[in-house]
Amino acid sequence: MELTQLHPDVIDSRGTILDILTETPIEHVTLITSGKSVVRGHHYHKETVQWIYVLSGRLKSLTQVEGEPVMSTLLEPGHLLKTDKLERHALITLEETVFLVFTCGPRGGRNYEQDTFRLEEPLEDPNP
Repeated sequence: MELTQLHPDVIDSRGTILDILTETPIEHVTLITSGKSVVRGHHYHKETVQWIYVLSGRLKSLTQVEGEPVMSTLLEPGHLLKTDKLERHALITLEETVFLVFTCGPRGGRNYEQDTFRLEEPLEDPNP
């Protein structure tokens, strides 16, 4: 898991320009809207890397690399979270949340479930 707080690259009288990802091959971009207390994930991908960019709202991310403890991270607007191949992950919305998911790998479009491997037991939040 890699968390980044993004800031505009250019600010002028016309507004701002924010590069969310640069020099990164992306195969799918997905817009997700979730109400409060929605749980997504509790799975991992063997071939897919994902980036989550929060547009509005707040959510909690649970991630785990095999053999390591579960990490809990609060995501707010402007945060970019990367989850690597084989990294177990889940999201819990703390309020209505809108976010983008950028994907490199087979998970997207008609192949949305092709590289999704559900966990037998959900990730446990170390900071409930």
